[in-house]
Amino acid sequence: MAQRLSQFVLPKNFRAKHAVIVQIWWIVQSVFFARSPQFLYGWRRFLLRLFGAKIGKNVIIRPSAKVTYPWKLTIGDNSWIGDDVELYTLGEIEIGKNAVISQKSYLCTASHDYTKETFDIYQRKIVIEDEVWIATDVFIAPGITIGKCAVVGARSTVLDDMPAGMVCVGYPARPIKPRVSTHV
Repeated sequence: MAQRLSQFVLPKNFRAKHAVIVQIWWIVQSVFFARSPQFLYGWRRFLLRLFGAKIGKNVIIRPSAKVTYPWKLTIGDNSWIGDDVELYTLGEIEIGKNAVISQKSYLCTASHDYTKETFDIYQRKIVIEDEVWIATDVFIAPGITIGKCAVVGARSTVLDDMPAGMVCVGYPARPIKPRVSTHV
């Protein structure tokens, strides 16, 4: 047999908060966060901070973005999180300053070990460094770091770390050329 889900055990303290807190967050997210008017960025920052997220100044988070566990999220100053972005924070996600995560992108910090019958779950931190642009509909796998000033092109799948200052595209994503700097 390849997997015996009856033997699956969630690791101790996997969520890092009590199940009741998790449920309260999910209610708050679906009622107060997701239904808030588009322009209430401060309100959404407040709600995330209330549940332990570290959110910098002037961060723009659209109401349709989803965060699984806000206490595992860090976002630097002046960053943008677009519509329908999924920050699947079973593990930590750290997003730097002046970074953009565009619409429909999915940052996935956890998966299962398919080689074990017990289908063990694991989590790995994702790091998006300063001034990165993750374009629309990008998937980023657990444990990935995207280097400073990199661009990840639309619909790419990132399975390995991407270097700083490069434009990276494809399935799987690969660096194809340097990002042209507009700074003098």
